[in-house]
Amino acid sequence: MRTLNRKLVRDLWRMRFQALAIALVVASGVGLLIMSLSSVEALEETAAAYYERYRFGEVFATVKRAPQRLSGRIADIPGVQAVETRIVKLATLDMPGLAEPVIGRLVSIPERGPPALNRLSLRAGRTVVAGRPDEVVVSEPFAEAHGLGPGDSIGAILNGHRRTLDIVGVALSPEYVYAIAPGAWTPDDKRYGILWMGREALAAAFDLDGAFNDVSLSLQRGATVEDVIERLDDLLAPYGGTGAFSRADQISNWYVTNEIEQQRNMSAVLPTIFLAVAATLANMLLARIIAIERDEIGLLKVFGYSDLEIGWHYTKLVLAIAGLGVVLGWALGAWLGRVNTEIYAEFYRFPFLFYRPGAGAFVLAALLSVGATLFGSLTAVRQAVILPPAEAMRPPAPPMYRRGGFSMAGLGGWLDQPTRMVLRQILRWPIRSLLTTAGIGMAIAVLVVAMQWIDAIEHMVNVYFRQAQHQDMTVALAETQSSVVLRGFEALPGVLAVEPMRAVSVRFVHGHRTHRGSVQGVMPEARLSLVYDAAGAILEVPLAGLVLSTSLAKKLSVEPGEMVTVKVLEGRRPERTVPVAAVFETYIGTPAYMHMAALNRMMRERPAVNAVHLLADDVHRDELFATLKDLPNVATVMVVDAAIDAFYETLAETIMIYVSFFAAFSCTLAFGVVYNSARIALSERARELGTLRILGFTRFEISYILLGELGLLTIAALPVGCLVGYGLAWTIVTTSFDTELYRVPLVIETSTYGIAMLIVLAAAVVSAAFVRRRLDRLDLVAVLKTRE
Repeated sequence: MRTLNRKLVRDLWRMRFQALAIALVVASGVGLLIMSLSSVEALEETAAAYYERYRFGEVFATVKRAPQRLSGRIADIPGVQAVETRIVKLATLDMPGLAEPVIGRLVSIPERGPPALNRLSLRAGRTVVAGRPDEVVVSEPFAEAHGLGPGDSIGAILNGHRRTLDIVGVALSPEYVYAIAPGAWTPDDKRYGILWMGREALAAAFDLDGAFNDVSLSLQRGATVEDVIERLDDLLAPYGGTGAFSRADQISNWYVTNEIEQQRNMSAVLPTIFLAVAATLANMLLARIIAIERDEIGLLKVFGYSDLEIGWHYTKLVLAIAGLGVVLGWALGAWLGRVNTEIYAEFYRFPFLFYRPGAGAFVLAALLSVGATLFGSLTAVRQAVILPPAEAMRPPAPPMYRRGGFSMAGLGGWLDQPTRMVLRQILRWPIRSLLTTAGIGMAIAVLVVAMQWIDAIEHMVNVYFRQAQHQDMTVALAETQSSVVLRGFEALPGVLAVEPMRAVSVRFVHGHRTHRGSVQGVMPEARLSLVYDAAGAILEVPLAGLVLSTSLAKKLSVEPGEMVTVKVLEGRRPERTVPVAAVFETYIGTPAYMHMAALNRMMRERPAVNAVHLLADDVHRDELFATLKDLPNVATVMVVDAAIDAFYETLAETIMIYVSFFAAFSCTLAFGVVYNSARIALSERARELGTLRILGFTRFEISYILLGELGLLTIAALPVGCLVGYGLAWTIVTTSFDTELYRVPLVIETSTYGIAMLIVLAAAVVSAAFVRRRLDRLDLVAVLKTRE
């Protein structure tokens, strides 16, 4: 082994704990980056394989009722590869132990052979067979929520008739990776499930023999989706088609792709923090090593080592530390990536998981981390290279001490001697103090960003569910009916108030921008379900014009006062140009509202409704639920309290796992910064502290002088970290969590700042305890020796 390499090994062993602390910070950044990139890669690969293996459709459409012979004309559309016509209906299920109605989506499947598209992944049992009309296959999440399996039975109301359905299998489907009930925003497996039933049995139950009301298509390679959709809409329009849409707009796939995109966006922000701090720590450590080894550098140059060899020696020191961090980060990232992917696979119910992270993520993480660490140490290495041998052989000139502003201000007289020493040390090395403060502040910032998600979700629930919705439940009707139906709901047991609502499927057009969604007709005196701005204002819907959410207005690039074309996709399919009356902020979805009377005029129909908001007496709630189960015109019942519970259950576990991850990372960051700063300060001031011990200072006093400096810098970092955390949270919220699906608000409670600061303070105390232990073992004889 060459001489410089032996020196490198000895240096690394001597500073092993400092090197490990820096390596852990590097590993955190590498691990975060690999976790994000490998999770994105695994989710994309798993979803693509799932869709391909089970032949997930590429174009979807629904109709009122179309003859089966129409499927031949659909197959003749240029670019269509396969056609699967189906019957899809909603049914009320009577589940033991659950008072409120449970909604089942019944989807037809062939009794003989698998469907051409949207095939099932059987998890238990078998599929349905001909001649047994009561057999069904249920979705696995719904089966697990109710403890169901092959051999069990459930009661159901199909088209007004009570039936007992026999479960023969449990399955998953690529079409319902994210199964959401109509009108809901998160899955609720207890109150909504998918049931696959034989085509002949379902057609007989809903009088659809020789007909279908749902169709899926797969396309040939090179086919244009827009052209196929346009031709399909033309064919289905006479049969009550509501507008075809591509896989990109299919609700389940839309949720999955949105989640993957957010993961990709997150991979660019947080790892940068850790790598920047690692670069700073490497510079601080290397600068101190070079300052201590001035005479050794001079001797090496005198003995013939070139500037390049000296520079390469210290560069290898940095590379060794960064390399250790990369290896640890690779292992950490691979493990976290698998854990993260398994969480999503369980959440989305993929039947299998492909976690085969490619080399690209690992190579990219290694290059970025090593590059950042080398970049941070360039200045220190340059000092070693340009140091002349003659100057290096001399001890460094002592710093200039003079009476500064602190002493002249008269503040020194109010403080004891150790405290004045602490403050002078901070003021005489402002750059180092600033870097230490920034590093600790970054640890706080990471925690603030992580815990902000909890505050934001609580705020979203409060605004969207509690402030904007005062009803107890919303009942969706199977068909649009005359507003006379409201009288029947008013007479139901326990109903205190009734409020109508109508939703119409439309396509908004403004210039070249389009959006497929719905317009909700509401009453101007609505008191149960409000048009509520997130800022706290209640909007009155005008008699003429649209009220759009800001996300929809942004997508259409429209402002109040401008005109939007509304193409209705149901009924007589009218097309109107309507002014935008107002825009409001909401956190979930892209809603659009109209006055109920204006919507009925646009539809050229008498007053009609397809949903009813109910305010009910808690005493009679069970009786009301029992009555709703028996009503044939009820499609779904969305209970607000149940929706809130489902929202929390869906997000709480995932959010807490992420908060735990980032809490561990931020503690690593704080520990690395404080420990390295303390060890550097100890190596610089060992002689000074040893002298003070000889002069009679106690161990507590010299510990106070050394660690008091870090304590003050840590306290100074608290507000800095909170401000930086707010800025990072704003950046992430505006860039990664502003989608059509939802907008996460920037809400950070005071308690969040307090918890983040306490966690980082605890990490700082632990690292200070390690340094204090070393300080107590200070060898006074060794540190008082001087170089001659």
